[in-house]
Amino acid sequence: MKTLISAAALSFMTLSGAASAATCGNDASGFNTWKQQFAAEAANAGVGQRGLDALANTSYATRTISADRNQKSFRYELADFMRIRGADTIVAQGRRKIAGNPTFYASLEAAYGVPAAVIVAIHGMETGFGNFMGDANVVSAISTLAYDCRRSDFFSGHAMAALKLVDRGSLSSNTVGAMHGEVGHTQFLPGNVLQYGVDGDGNGVVDLTNLTDSLASTANFLRQKGWRPGVGYQEGQPNFAVIQEWNAAGVYQKAIAIMAGRIEG
Repeated sequence: MKTLISAAALSFMTLSGAASAATCGNDASGFNTWKQQFAAEAANAGVGQRGLDALANTSYATRTISADRNQKSFRYELADFMRIRGADTIVAQGRRKIAGNPTFYASLEAAYGVPAAVIVAIHGMETGFGNFMGDANVVSAISTLAYDCRRSDFFSGHAMAALKLVDRGSLSSNTVGAMHGEVGHTQFLPGNVLQYGVDGDGNGVVDLTNLTDSLASTANFLRQKGWRPGVGYQEGQPNFAVIQEWNAAGVYQKAIAIMAGRIEG
């Protein structure tokens, strides 16, 4: 999810209703005007003061726009992609993660029916098991993409979701994530946090920078997308279609299935 917007994220496009009426733009010059317009829409949609304040404090995210215009990593052939993304390391570390906390991973599999190896492969691919969850301001990044004319309709729903998550305490004005506004250990877009997020540790807040919440949410996403417990997930098998819902890139989908299979041994 980190460098290419996932097919999974498309599911949120319809959650925010009609496309935003705020005026999009292709550079920073109209961003403040857009914020005022979007704030009115957000207030009408029930966003509270914390969310509105977070929107007011956003800045035009130049690095996000640059990243959005220059997505390259998914153009590689599968073997090159896996080598560049460190598949061997992810497999080795993934095995150690499961062996080091078998009760936790078994509980996820029991609750959602998704093999621990698949969840761990995604965790390793997305953030190196939480070692780097991004360095971009999430609310600024997602608001900038909602403002940008290139995919305003798509990102407006996620921007609205981000403001609602600020109201709920799941995000703040200072939350950092990936360049497209993805957040947490497995890099959920805000709309998907709102729809599939799980309070795995039971503290009353869905926080995807928390490992338990994040991996439970990942398993829940896959189960809600149609994961069938006990059925295969390699290419050509039924659950591979669910992996395809996680990310739109074919090389990513295949890499996750291959690495998970190797983690399971």
